[in-house]
Amino acid sequence: MENVQRKKTLQLVQMAVLTAIIILMAFTPLGYLKIGIVSITLLMIPVAIGAILLGPVAGAILGAVFGATSFAQCFGLEPFGTALMTINPFFTFILCFVPRILMGFLVGLIFKGMMKFPENKFLPYMVASASGAILNTALFVGALVLLFGNNATVQEMFGGSARVIITALITSNAVFEIAASLIIGTAVTKALMAAMGKFRTASEKSA
Repeated sequence: MENVQRKKTLQLVQMAVLTAIIILMAFTPLGYLKIGIVSITLLMIPVAIGAILLGPVAGAILGAVFGATSFAQCFGLEPFGTALMTINPFFTFILCFVPRILMGFLVGLIFKGMMKFPENKFLPYMVASASGAILNTALFVGALVLLFGNNATVQEMFGGSARVIITALITSNAVFEIAASLIIGTAVTKALMAAMGKFRTASEKSA
């Protein structure tokens, strides 16, 4: 029972730390790299880390935190989000939250699925970490096109149709975000998993 309580306490601490990291990154230059009217984000990295370490539900919760900070940016802090907010606040809310929640949940599922094939000890961490950036971009761009793709104001921002919007966002965001998520996510999660394994072993010996 004591070991279970320790595990729950550790998980709560990890969730609190990752939540704080997301909030800190969201409102400092650590989280966003401004390029034109869009931003490259690194906030999917702590979400992916949480999903890998703590599972799909934790990933979804951290994704919601990411979404909340993204939505907060739409109140005058980020030009593109602010523009979307003036067009349709409800659609903007959906755009900020739903892709990020799904991203966190799916990363957790991907990692669990990959761990069923433990031949390569690094591959599950690499695939799950990279999938955070891939899913974040794919889900966000898909939702943006679905909700705002036919809006004349949004098309004018990107200088063209929905196809131009997709091309602009993917080419400017995807490569950097995937590389950063792959490298940082894999290194951090692998190290933390090893540390957690040692912690569990020490707890079992002391019980």
